[in-house]
Amino acid sequence: MDRVIAKKKWNSKRIMTIGGIAALAVLILTSYLSTTGNTKLNVDEQKITISEIKKGSFQEFIPINGVVLPIKTIYLDAIEGGRVEELYVEDGAMMEKDQPIMKLANTDLELDLANRETGVFDLITNMQRLRNEAEQNSIRQLNQLAEVDNALAEAERVYTANKKLFDEKVIAKQEFQSSKNLYDYQVRRKKLTEQTLRNDSISTKQRLQQMQESVNRTQVALGLMRKKAADLVVKAPVAGQLTSLNAEIGESKTRGQRLGQLDVLDGFKVRADIDEHYLSRVFVGLKGEFTFAGKDYELNIKKVYTTVTDGRFQVDMEFTSEVPKGIRRGQTLQIRLALSDQTQAVLLPRGGFYQQTGGNWIYKVTEAGGSAVKVDIRLGRQNPEYYEVLEGLNVGDKVVTSSYENYGDKDELRIKGE
Repeated sequence: MDRVIAKKKWNSKRIMTIGGIAALAVLILTSYLSTTGNTKLNVDEQKITISEIKKGSFQEFIPINGVVLPIKTIYLDAIEGGRVEELYVEDGAMMEKDQPIMKLANTDLELDLANRETGVFDLITNMQRLRNEAEQNSIRQLNQLAEVDNALAEAERVYTANKKLFDEKVIAKQEFQSSKNLYDYQVRRKKLTEQTLRNDSISTKQRLQQMQESVNRTQVALGLMRKKAADLVVKAPVAGQLTSLNAEIGESKTRGQRLGQLDVLDGFKVRADIDEHYLSRVFVGLKGEFTFAGKDYELNIKKVYTTVTDGRFQVDMEFTSEVPKGIRRGQTLQIRLALSDQTQAVLLPRGGFYQQTGGNWIYKVTEAGGSAVKVDIRLGRQNPEYYEVLEGLNVGDKVVTSSYENYGDKDELRIKGE
């Protein structure tokens, strides 16, 4: 007799099917929560930086590097070319005004100077000869005039006597007329002699004046040539330190070539490079600070060079009061250049979080302290130490300011201790 066998309700096949469906559901749920839910990540408290939001004095500034330079630098260029014949001092020497530095030799210039000196000497000699000839000519003409005066006086005496005798009918008319003609001739002769003397005097004076002007011009040119020859001895224009001397004995230098420079050590200035991003915000009078030997000093911008090279521009800064003792040319200073006045603000310490968030959000630690949640924020100005908080955080809040590079897009960080 057959009997009915009851069918098992939970066989292995059914169990495996239900288990697979459940696993798939869990996988789908996990995937959904990971993409749409409140995702969390465990972090080690020792590996993160937690900073507190506080209120304090804020000033926007940028760090820049400045190089100490002399207050004034005078460049030494060759006024005339030549061969370096002698060096009187070494690089780095302290110079007095007009102290010789080096001597250049220029044969062509020296020969030209000798020729000009000879030309001036010849002109002066010719002018002196002309003056002597003019004086001798004047003497001859004066002697001639004296003779004419004497002949005129004698002719006048004879004419006057004959006129009286002729009126008295003592002498013949022919004799009287002869004496009169001689007298008239001597009068005309004197006038011509005087006119010749005046003309010669004027002519001689003009020639001497022209020659003197020629001598003067030549002497001026000679003076310039002598100055050019004197410039072959390079001298210090002011007192200072000789630096960057670029000359060796026997080396040829062309006109205008740089020979060195003279640093005036009456004071110092600082030249700094600044990123072109700040060009519109940097102006004359802007102040900066730096620390030297444990003491703070203040600078202000004296000149802005607006030419941009390789993305940077330069400024010259001067010390507002005391110059640090022991400071030297070429030293590099770390300067904090202020771009704004000091104001009270809510401050967020700088940190690596900014690279991942762009300052749009941050992880804020909960009051319990066991976790940190993502909150939106808005930041304003910044300096190398702080960001200015405009929205999203309050004084006393604690936030994670270290890098978020390994956190992905998690909504919450669970902070675990050791």
